[in-house]
Amino acid sequence: MEFLAGFLIALAIGVTGVGAGSITAPILILFFHQSASDAVTTALVFGTVVKLIATPIYFARGQVNLRVLKFVALGGLPAVVIGSFLLNAFDKRSLTRPILIIVGVTVVISAAATFWRSISPAGVAKKPVSEKWLPWIVAPIGFEVGFSSAGAGALGTVALMRFTSLLPSEVVGTDLAFGLLLSIFAGGIHATMNGVPWAILLKLLAGGIPAVLIGTQLTTILAPRKMRLALCVWLIYIGAQLSWRAFQTAQ
Repeated sequence: MEFLAGFLIALAIGVTGVGAGSITAPILILFFHQSASDAVTTALVFGTVVKLIATPIYFARGQVNLRVLKFVALGGLPAVVIGSFLLNAFDKRSLTRPILIIVGVTVVISAAATFWRSISPAGVAKKPVSEKWLPWIVAPIGFEVGFSSAGAGALGTVALMRFTSLLPSEVVGTDLAFGLLLSIFAGGIHATMNGVPWAILLKLLAGGIPAVLIGTQLTTILAPRKMRLALCVWLIYIGAQLSWRAFQTAQ
């Protein structure tokens, strides 16, 4: 089951650029019964490895804008470090319910934003801003990734589409590179402080590594928009399930 989960998650990442944290952590919590903090660590490390494979492919195609990446990294990296240390500063048991709520709500918002972008004929209305504002715009995304592992793909994509003049292909590639940087920093902090659940991670990677290579090639055959629509509907359901579980634990 872990092999299949890793395969499907990485396939979605390779085709759409969305899903490393938004899919992985909820699946680990809901279906593999990992603790919330372990799921965040596993999702971040898994996302790092998968994006290390996918990002160079987009970079080779000229679909990573290094100038925009520099500005979003200036805001996202300090914030992801703060979010990661904040999560590790608290008692993990007492944080189970808050993490479930935060991950659930973030997944729902991210999926809904991506869904709206995909079905809107005009997409996200572009309102490019001066690049000096990009670090402030993406900082909350970085903090969210550090605290819950979710949001870099979907929310980052929407931010880049709305506040930059990047082409759609550049948005996917640049956001993947941005997500990779966030995952490296956050994953390293979480792994150092909490350890890595190697047993499940290796099974996920066994399915994920070949799948992300397949996914990056399928972008020339499949319509990423249709895959994003299906993925977002499922993510809204998963996010709602996580939020409901958090509500039940309070009873």
